[in-house]
Amino acid sequence: MKPLLRLLRAAFAGGLVCLNTVLHCMPLFAVALAKFLLPSRPLRTRLSAWLVRIAESWIACNSGLFELLARTEWDVEGLQGLSPERSYLVLANHQSWVDIPVLQKVFNRRIPFLRFFLKRELIWVPLLGLAWWALDFPFMRRYSREQLARRPELRGTDLEVTRRACEKFRAMPVAVMNFVEGTRFTAAKHAASQGRYRHLLPPRAGGTAFVLDAMGDALDAVLDVTLRYPCGRPSLLDLLAGDVRRIQVRVHRRPIPAELLGGDYQNDPASRERFQRWINRIWEEKDAELEALAAAERA
Repeated sequence: MKPLLRLLRAAFAGGLVCLNTVLHCMPLFAVALAKFLLPSRPLRTRLSAWLVRIAESWIACNSGLFELLARTEWDVEGLQGLSPERSYLVLANHQSWVDIPVLQKVFNRRIPFLRFFLKRELIWVPLLGLAWWALDFPFMRRYSREQLARRPELRGTDLEVTRRACEKFRAMPVAVMNFVEGTRFTAAKHAASQGRYRHLLPPRAGGTAFVLDAMGDALDAVLDVTLRYPCGRPSLLDLLAGDVRRIQVRVHRRPIPAELLGGDYQNDPASRERFQRWINRIWEEKDAELEALAAAERA
């Protein structure tokens, strides 16, 4: 009976999340259409703020549903002094698809609305794809090595998308989110990385460097987030079924080093080396923090 009850709980929670999504998308799409049609920049800016408030309400309702249907213990540190009126670059390790609702719950209305760089194909996700577009999420198209070899002119297009998005973000407080590892942690991926870190995959510095190159002087700080699930990395099914028992989140506010601003990661080897040293140092400290949290559990 337990697997059946688990599936029923997940289906019930999933239905409520879908209903919440539909109810919030209706006003969001109406406001987005008005924003698209209006020529006045001040009015468009005001409507953009309304869109964010609708999205924050959607997140708050989802978080409330998960709190109601599960008994998750939240162990969160480092939220003091954050402000929705300041701009941040948020960096985190990537353990599970559950990371996104966790980050949304932890930061909702404490910092500006989180925006991610999304794969272009995700714009076709029902309701959410159009909502992400309305909320100015940047959509990026990834090209394989074979495609770039056939069409070298496509090289650097991701950087141009990043720069255009960041220019738009300069006009408002923003929190740009980046999973630095570029993919979710698995044992197989960790083994393939040759075990440089005990609990992490190696950081991929390029995307973070492009954001700092484009808008580093407009950011107030980097929020370095460490995510850990003491009972094991959960799936979205675990979240919907109420089986995520404990979540640990550590937030560290880091200044942006002056020597990283105004660099050219793509074309300047010295800039690239400075940036990689900085991100590798953060990752070494994050790995040590995860080891300390795990040791505290074992003690």
